[in-house]
Amino acid sequence: MIVAAITRLKKYLTSHDIEVWEFVELTATAATAAAAVGCSVAEIAKTLLFLVGGTPVAVVTCGDMKVNSSRLKQVSGLSGKVKLPQGDEVLSHTGYAPGGVCPFLLPPELPLFLDSSLRRFPVVYAAAGNSHSAVPVTLSQLEQLTGGSIADLCAPLPEKPNRP
Repeated sequence: MIVAAITRLKKYLTSHDIEVWEFVELTATAATAAAAVGCSVAEIAKTLLFLVGGTPVAVVTCGDMKVNSSRLKQVSGLSGKVKLPQGDEVLSHTGYAPGGVCPFLLPPELPLFLDSSLRRFPVVYAAAGNSHSAVPVTLSQLEQLTGGSIADLCAPLPEKPNRP
């Protein structure tokens, strides 16, 4: 199922003149994707799935950002506890396994929000359906190809303290 979804995704992106980059290295996290692509963590467009009161919602944001739960509830119009789903739930709601979730060809019933932090870069790099890929895209392309709505949902991740 996953292989068929990735093949369909590559075909879809290629038909929109978007190149899929494939790597030997893992691209499952913003940090590993940035290392493979050769960009900053902030330029990675990570696609995250949340359950808001049990309802799945997808968010695409920069790799250096954290989704604010209150803002997500407000923008989505949903209420209840915001939590990250288990890996099998991610696959069942998105069609992609964790580490390869991408914003393209998500189920139409899954709400998708594009965080305004993505505006900081002319190009960002999203996953392409597996944990060894990336796709260079503009925010405009993300909007057009995903139908996602731009919203202000995130704040910068806290800095990690330097350890001696």
